[in-house]
Amino acid sequence: MNVLGLETSCDETAAGVVSEGRMLSNVIRTQVAIHAEFGGVVPELASRAHIRNVQPVVEAALAQAQMASSDLDGIAVTAGPGLAGGLLVGLSTAKGLAMALGIPLIGVNHMEGHLMSPFLMPEGGEGMQFPFIALLVSGGHTMLVQAHAFGRYEIMGQTRDDAVGEAFDKGARMMALPYPGGPSIAALAEGGDRGAYVFPRALMTRRDGLDFSYSGVKTSLRQFLRRHEVGTEDARRPDIAASYQEALVEALVNKSLKACHESGHRRLMVAGGVGANRRLREMLSERAGKVGIQVYFPPLDLCTDNGAMIAYAGARRLERGERSGWDLNADPRWGLTALSYKERAREAKNS
Repeated sequence: MNVLGLETSCDETAAGVVSEGRMLSNVIRTQVAIHAEFGGVVPELASRAHIRNVQPVVEAALAQAQMASSDLDGIAVTAGPGLAGGLLVGLSTAKGLAMALGIPLIGVNHMEGHLMSPFLMPEGGEGMQFPFIALLVSGGHTMLVQAHAFGRYEIMGQTRDDAVGEAFDKGARMMALPYPGGPSIAALAEGGDRGAYVFPRALMTRRDGLDFSYSGVKTSLRQFLRRHEVGTEDARRPDIAASYQEALVEALVNKSLKACHESGHRRLMVAGGVGANRRLREMLSERAGKVGIQVYFPPLDLCTDNGAMIAYAGARRLERGERSGWDLNADPRWGLTALSYKERAREAKNS
């Protein structure tokens, strides 16, 4: 089955083609330069950029896969969660293509796409299989998911306030570092002492379960910078960045290993933009290896939002006979464990 996947939920316009479970193309056009001066994603600007980029990106994905549009058997598209304007651009494009080509359309949950990303790795077919624990970390999400089987997911823990990616971005802004904040803090931290300062790790006791909280560590960083009058040329900045990053990452590692212990699963995958963080990969690999847990980190182009993961998830749903109607709409708050689009539409019709 040849499936084209479209992803426009935030600030990447992406398309990819999957055939028989293999990734044939993965084209991503980022909008970092557009949003950098604002220190974060501006929804209206993101939507306009998606409109400009979506057709060239689709054409590039087909060319990279060495396919014509007539070779496609289905179109998959992110229907949520995400920014409403961006989602609507992808949905309109996907509907137009599917209708013109006379092929089925399927709406995909963005987070399910991330869950499928390790299956697109060259070694994914052999080592990666259900069940497993997933750490989904990005600018908008921080959650631990127990993936029992395809389409059967259980959220074990999630952030109670800010996502870890947001904590990176806002921390970088406090330190006058460029957007996006994650790579900026990581780069500055490379030359720093991660034990120089201690920033809080919230919700780390046994009774706190597997939830995360990052609002307190952001406040702690702001107070530290003000109290010590840290300027842009301060020699302590690398140590501050390294210590702050350590606090953010350590919470992710501790909770992830705790989730594996509680569930009994020995496979752990990490996905989302923060999954590209080098310190997270180092710490998690080291500590997981000591307790016999296999960690799967997708390559960097599969950590960020991409169309290939949407194509893969969509292909699996299409193979199960699922289809979305032409009334498929954007759902900015579509939860991972919520009913599928088809089931929600049926419930709405019967109510």
